[in-house]
Amino acid sequence: MNKKKWLLIAVLLGAVTAFFALGLHRYFTLAEVKARQVEISDLFVQRPVLVVGLFFATYLAVAALSLPGAALLTLLGGAIFGVVWGTVIVSFASSIGATLSFLSSRYLFREAVQKRFGTRLGAINRGIERDGGFYLVTLRLVPVFPFFAVNLLMGLTPISTRAFYVASQIGMFLGTVVYVNVGTQLAGLESLRGIVSPGLLASFAALGLLPLAARKIVSLLEQRKVYAPWAARRPARFDRNIVVIGAGSAGLVTAYIAAAVKASVTLIERHQMGGDCLNTGCVPSKALIRSAKLLHQARKSQAYGIREMQVGFEFADVMERVQRVIRTIEPHDSVQRYTSLGVDCVKGQARIVSPWEVEVTEPAIAAGDEPVRRVISARSIVIAAGARPLVPPIPGLQDVGYLTSDNVWAIRELPARLIVLGGGPIGCELAQSFARFGSQVTQVEMAPRLLIREDPEVSTLVAEAFTAEGIDVRVGHKALRFEQSDGQRVLVAEHQGAEVRIAFDQVLLALGRSPNTAGYGLEEMGIATTAARTVEVDGFLRTRFPNIFACGDVAGPYQFTHTAAHAAWFAAVNALFGRFKQFPVDWSVVPWCTFTDPEVARVGLNETEAAAKGIAYEVSRFGIDDLDRAIADEAAHGFIKVLTVPGKDRILGVTIVGEHAGDLIAEYVAAMKQRIGLNKVLGTMHIYPTLAEANKFVAGEWKRAHAPQRLLGWVRRYHQWQLG
Repeated sequence: MNKKKWLLIAVLLGAVTAFFALGLHRYFTLAEVKARQVEISDLFVQRPVLVVGLFFATYLAVAALSLPGAALLTLLGGAIFGVVWGTVIVSFASSIGATLSFLSSRYLFREAVQKRFGTRLGAINRGIERDGGFYLVTLRLVPVFPFFAVNLLMGLTPISTRAFYVASQIGMFLGTVVYVNVGTQLAGLESLRGIVSPGLLASFAALGLLPLAARKIVSLLEQRKVYAPWAARRPARFDRNIVVIGAGSAGLVTAYIAAAVKASVTLIERHQMGGDCLNTGCVPSKALIRSAKLLHQARKSQAYGIREMQVGFEFADVMERVQRVIRTIEPHDSVQRYTSLGVDCVKGQARIVSPWEVEVTEPAIAAGDEPVRRVISARSIVIAAGARPLVPPIPGLQDVGYLTSDNVWAIRELPARLIVLGGGPIGCELAQSFARFGSQVTQVEMAPRLLIREDPEVSTLVAEAFTAEGIDVRVGHKALRFEQSDGQRVLVAEHQGAEVRIAFDQVLLALGRSPNTAGYGLEEMGIATTAARTVEVDGFLRTRFPNIFACGDVAGPYQFTHTAAHAAWFAAVNALFGRFKQFPVDWSVVPWCTFTDPEVARVGLNETEAAAKGIAYEVSRFGIDDLDRAIADEAAHGFIKVLTVPGKDRILGVTIVGEHAGDLIAEYVAAMKQRIGLNKVLGTMHIYPTLAEANKFVAGEWKRAHAPQRLLGWVRRYHQWQLG
C-alpha cells in the first residue's frame, strides 16, 4: 500500500475519531433532533440556501464516513423540507455519500483483496460484472443489509461507479420516501421502533425481490423472442427427453447420466463410438508411449545393474499393439453397452433443424439405396461434437502430405526423418515416442520454449531431456513453407530473421485442435461461436437457445477428456432438470498432465500465471532426486512445486515434474477441491517407500519455512530447564 493510501486512511480514521471525541454523536439522537427541529425550521425560513447546503453536506459526510445518524437525518429532512424536497435532497445526498464511501473502499482495498483472494472471488466477480446492478438494487431495498456495509463491500467488486450510483439512487428511493414521510410527523414520534416494524421490513423484503422478478421476466421475454421464429415447429409431444450429438467423452457421459436417471435419450455419432479419446487420442497415444518407454528402459539397462539387454522390435508390431489396446477398451464405449443402459444409439450425420428437432442422415442399408433421413424431436439437445486436428494454411503443406493425431495410427513404417510441428502436449508426447523408436526427430515450435503454458523451468527440464535423447528441438522457429526438390521434402522456417531449411521424410502436425462447429446446423440456427472457434455458451453451458447445450472440446474452455466428462455432468443435469435448478459449471480446480518422460502435471496456478494475474504467492519445493523410491527406481529427477497463499497453507496451485506425475497430482486435486491445506497433507500417513511420499515432503518444506521461531525458542529454554 502506497503513502497516498496510508494518508487517506489516516484522514478518514481521524475524521471518525474526531466525530466521537468531540461528542458530535450526541447530536444524532431522536431527542436531540426533536429538540432542535423548531430552531432549524425557523432558520430555514430565514436562510433556506444555507440550511439546505449545511444539511446536504452533513448528510454527505455521514454517508461517506459510514457514521451513525443517516436515519435520523432522513427524518429531519422530512420535518424541515417536506415530503417532496426532503426526498429530493436526501435521495441525492445519500446516493452521492454512498458513492464516496464506495470509491474510498475501492481505492484503498480492492487491489489488495482481489490480489489475495482473486481465485476464490472469480465467480462473484463475473456475477457482479454481469448482474451487479440487479443485486445492488435488491440489497438497497432490504433494510436488513446495512447500507454502509453494502457500500464498502461493493467497492471491492468490479461493478462500475456509474452502475453503483444509478442502482443506489433507484434502490434507496422508496425507503427514502417512507422515512421522509414519517419525518413530517417527527414531533409526535416517540421511538424509531415504530418505523422499523416487522411489517415494514417484510414489505421492503418483498420489494427487494422485484428486481430479480423483473430480471426473470426480461429473461423469459428474451427467450420468447429467440424462439419466436421457430414457434410453429415446436412439437406437441417430444420423441426424447434429450438428444446428444457426438459419442466422444462428453457425449457418452451425457447419455450415461440421462439414462441413469431414466430419461429417454438418443445418442448420435457419425463416425466411431468413443470419439477421439478412444480411437485417435488418449488411448492410442498412451499405448504408444508405454511401448516406447519400455524400449528406452531396455536401452539403459546398465543403470539398473543389468549389463546388456537385447531388444528387437518391428514398428508395425508396435502399431498393431496400439490397435489391440483400442479394441480391448472399445467395449466400454460400444453401442452394445450403451444400448444395454437404455440409450438409443444412432449412427449418422446429425443436423439441428429447429430448437427441438435433429435431422439424422443414416447410411444406406444396402448398396444403391438412398441414405435414410429422419427427424427426432427432443425437449433438450446437447452438442458434444468434439474437435479435430488443426491444419494450418502453410504453403506447400498439401503437396508434401502430412500426418496428424487422427491418421498417424495407420502408419506401419517408422519415418526415418520426422518433423513434429508443434511444442504443446501432443507434439511433445509424440516427438519423444517416435525418437525412442529410432526416428530422427526434429521438433519445431514457433514459441520461445516448449509447453508454453507451463513455467519456464518446466520447459527447460523437458527440453533438456529431449535433447539428451537425440531430439533436435527448434524453438523460436516459424514454419514459412514446405518445398520439394530433387525428391527431397524440406521445411523452410524463420529463426531470428533468417531462413532455416530442415529436410524430412514425414511431417506430423501437432498444433492444437479445432472445434467441430460446421455441418450440423449451427449457422442456420444462429448459434454463435467464440474467437477461439468454440460454441458460445453461458456459465450453465446453454447456447442462445436455453434448451440447447454444448460441452466438451466443441465448447471449451479446456480440451481434455476429463474436462469434457466433467462438463457433461452439468450439461446433462441442466438439460434434464433446468426448469427446477440450474448448476453453473465449476472450473475452479482443473488438473492436466503431459505424458512425456518426465511427466508434467499441474493443477491450479503456476508461477507464470500467478505473476500475470497479480496474485501474491509463496513457493514450497521438493526435489524428487532426494526421494528414496525415486532413487531406487532410477527416476530421481524432477520436482514438486506448490504455490500457497502468503503466510497460509492454502494451496493455489501445484506443478509436478517427474515419474508418474499424473498420478501424484491427484492428492493435490482432492486437497484443493476440498480446501485441505498443506498442514493436513503433512499430517496424513504415506506409505514408505513410494513416490507419493514426495507430496508429504513438500508439505514438510512449507512447515519448516513457517515454523514459529519465537515459540521454538521458548521450547528450547524449557528443554534446557528440564535438564536441570
